[in-house]
Amino acid sequence: QVQLVESGGGLVQPGGSLRLSCAASGFALDYDVIGWFRQAPGKEREGVSCINAYDSSTYYADFVQGRFTISRDKPQNTVYLQMNGLKPEDTAVYFCATAPYLRVHCRTLVGRHYYGMDVWGNGTSVTVSS
Repeated sequence: QVQLVESGGGLVQPGGSLRLSCAASGFALDYDVIGWFRQAPGKEREGVSCINAYDSSTYYADFVQGRFTISRDKPQNTVYLQMNGLKPEDTAVYFCATAPYLRVHCRTLVGRHYYGMDVWGNGTSVTVSS
């Protein structure tokens, strides 16, 4: 069964950090782009960051550049999103999703409302509040 499972969300104070995980099962991420998206209440889903598993290139939306870091653990078939310097406006449900790198470029989704990925996880909730 092909699936993505996110974990690592929670409640954190402004300025704090969280590390989100996106574990893939039933398929290998070797030829995919893996994007992290978020959706805040009442807002559209937006692309936060993306990694191309084939060439390891990474991309970030302007609103997280310098604060978030995306990485991949190939043996664990897992992608991480390290989030530092969290702000209340980062509060959202965070999703990971994949698509073949030959069909989707990371630039297509970061900072945009993009829904054309093939496999989506169910999301993990992040709340930034004092």
